[in-house]
Formats: sequence, structure tokens, C-alpha cells
Amino acid sequence: MSLSGALSNALSGLTMSQRAASVVSSNVANALNDGYGRRELEVSSRGVGSYGGVRIDGVVRHMDNKLVSEWRMAGSGNAYAETSATYQTRMEGLTGTPEDADSLVSRLAGFETSLISAAARPDLPERLTGVLNAATDLADTFQDISDGIQTIREEADAEIDATVDRTNVLLEQVHTQNVSIRKAINLGDDANSLRDHRQSVIDELSEIIPVLEADRGDGSVALYTPGGAILIDGSPATLDFTRTNTITPHLTRDSGFLSGLTINGIAVETDTINDPIGGARLSALFEIRDVFAVEAQANLDTAARDMIERFQDAGVDTTRAAGDAGLFTDGGLVFDSADEIGVSARIAVNAIVDPDQGGATWHLRDGLGATVAGSASDASLIYDMKDALNTRRTPTSAVFGTEALSATSLGSSFMSIVSSDRNTADQDLAFANTRTAELKERLLTDGVDTDAEMQRMLLVEQTYSANARLVQTIEEMLDILMGI
Repeated sequence: MSLSGALSNALSGLTMSQRAASVVSSNVANALNDGYGRRELEVSSRGVGSYGGVRIDGVVRHMDNKLVSEWRMAGSGNAYAETSATYQTRMEGLTGTPEDADSLVSRLAGFETSLISAAARPDLPERLTGVLNAATDLADTFQDISDGIQTIREEADAEIDATVDRTNVLLEQVHTQNVSIRKAINLGDDANSLRDHRQSVIDELSEIIPVLEADRGDGSVALYTPGGAILIDGSPATLDFTRTNTITPHLTRDSGFLSGLTINGIAVETDTINDPIGGARLSALFEIRDVFAVEAQANLDTAARDMIERFQDAGVDTTRAAGDAGLFTDGGLVFDSADEIGVSARIAVNAIVDPDQGGATWHLRDGLGATVAGSASDASLIYDMKDALNTRRTPTSAVFGTEALSATSLGSSFMSIVSSDRNTADQDLAFANTRTAELKERLLTDGVDTDAEMQRMLLVEQTYSANARLVQTIEEMLDILMGI
């Protein structure tokens, strides 16, 4: 072999070492970067027609696509569980727990205590005022919970709108990366960094909507959901949603007042077990707005209706005329069973017993229909109201079962449902977190090993030094020849 051939071999070794150092340093720098695929330099010996040496075949990006797919699906489930658990926690915060002084059960207990106190001394105005205040607090608690539920629905609706916009942006980014990767491959350029970025985009997208990735063989990928919706295959799909700024109990998707989701102009289901986008954050938001919160509102309305009807019963206060409202009213009117939706937002104490509304507290003792105050020592009506509170009635909603319940028991049952749902959501989230963390650990194990990379860098350094020494030696030999 000639000196020029030896020099060519040594220079190819230097070039390879420089490229290898670049690859190793890139791996180390991105060791904690999600979506980064570990790089490895592929080399081979130069073939026929050369003096030998080393040839750089390219840089290979290592990524376990099956493991990535599993991790994305776990991440989708984790996003769903986290969104649902956040709602359930907020819902429990609205209703409170039995230990909370302003919880629904505590308000019911406080109202019953005020009746017992007033029955013992019906002649004391402050005892009657205590009943009024406790009844008002109870009605206000119903209203506050109802308002809180509708606020949650409004926030979910707004977040759906923002999430849909973000989804469209991410799909467009995947499409752009597909085009760029195909172009880079056709030009013979390195497309690995573009693949890293595309993977990160799809990772984020998978938290919104579960996605399955299909390689199209030309560097591009198609995305579709386990439910069958095509998100991108060539051109990206367009998701559309219309936000509703103010939501009341009567406004539901089933009634046609709230927007659903469309993909390329076609409406898709969002509240069934087989909906095309089910299993991640977006579907959880739809379920909060259209299912979970609606059911919570209906259960609360059942409890509010029960409270109104207990005191609207003609046998509780015989001084009232037929059709008159009882102690608790539906926005000042008698309750109509056909108008149960949203009654918890309208429940109020009858103005007849409220001095601030032109009434008088003695009506609590003498009757809402009484025209003049009666005997100050007569507590029979107050006892009747206490009995009405404790009378066992069958709830109008089957969710509370078929057993007859007192008002306090019904309130406790409502809060138990909320607490049970929150506990279940927390358990689901804990499982999802564990599953996601396990797969994440496996991804990291399959990713960049900084110890191995540093060992590889030592070999690169040794190879570079050896090839540099060869170049120096060959140069000295050439100098000897030139000096002859």
C-alpha cells in the first residue's frame, strides 16, 4: 500500500472518530430529553476500488416503537384518570365531608338542631330566628353546590374548546414534520432530529386523544384512534367545537343546547364507552360536562326536591291554603314535580317567615297561613316540621335505592355517592400513575445510558489519537521522501 493510501485510511479514521464523538455527545446531551431516540453511528470498511479505511454508512436512531405505543396508551389513560380525579375532588369539595361545618349534612343537622331548640322555647324570638337562619343556610348550601357544579361544567366546556384548538395545532405539526422527514430522506439528509420532534408532538397528542401510529414506509406516519377515528393519513383531520360561555342545569348536550365534537365536519360520540376519542383528557372533559356533573346535579336536585316536598305537604301546616308553598319554595313558588331540573339552584326559604322580605318569624310557630300571631307557647307546628324532616320517604331517583330515607339520611347518601366516586377516581389514578411510571422507566432503560456513552467516548478518543498519530507518522515519512 502506498503512503497516500495509508494517509487516506488514517484520515477516514479521523473523520469517523469526529462523527462518532458528535453522536456520543448528542446522546449524552439528550439523555433526559423525552422523545429523543438514542443514536448510533453505523460504519463499514471501504470496499473495492479504495485503499481500505472506514466508511460512514449513516446514523441510526434506536427506538422501541412497540414500547412507545404502550407508554402512550398508558399516558392517555393517566390523563383521563387525572382529569376525572380532579373533577371528583372538586365535587367533594363542593358537598363537603361530614366533618365540615358548611357541608350539606352539617347544614341538615344544624337545621334539625334549631327546630329542637325552638320547640323547647317557642316563645323566644331568637330561637325562631335561629330556625330561619338554619333554613336559609341549608337553602344557600343547595344553591352553592348547584352553582359550583355548573361552574365546573363551564370550565370543562372552556377547556374542551382550548384542547380542541391545541389538537388541531398538534396534528398540523405532525403533518409538517411528515413532509419535512420525507423531503430529508429524499435528499439523503439526516432526519433523526425531525423524528425526535415528531415523536414529542405525538406524545403530547396522545394525552389528549389516544393514538395509534402506523408507519407509511416513506418516513411519514398515519395516526388514528383505537376507536377508529382517522386523525392524520396524508392530510390532518380538523376537529371543531363551539364553546358555550354560560351553562345552566337545563343546558345539556342531549337537549341540543351544548356543542358536540366534529372531526372533518362529522359529529362523533363523546359520552359512550365506544366513542372514537375515548380514553384520554378530551373524552374525560366531555364526560365531566355531559355525564358526571349532570348526574351530580340530578342527584342534588332529588335531595332539594325532597326537602321542599317534606314541608310542602298539606299535613305539615294546616294554616296554608291549597297550592301554597311550604317553608321551602321553588324560587318563591310552590314546587311542580315536572320542573325538577335545577331546583337545587332555586330552592329558597318562604318570604313569609323572613323579616327582611316583609315576613315574620312567628309564622314558623303559628303557621305560614296564619294572619295573626297565636299562643307563644304552642310548639306543635315546630314539632310537626321536625317530624317532617325525619319522616322516611322513598327518593324519586333510583340512584338512592328503594329504601325510604329521612332528609338527613338522603343528604348523607348523596355525599356518600360523591365520596365513593372520588375514592374510585383516586384509585384509578394511582393505578394509572403506576403503570405510566413503569413504562417510562422501561423507556429510559432502553434509551441513553450515559455510562455506556462515556465508555464509548473513551474508545472514540483512543481511536482518534491513534489515527492522528498515523497521520503524523505518514507526514514524517513523506517529509523524508521530499528531502531526498
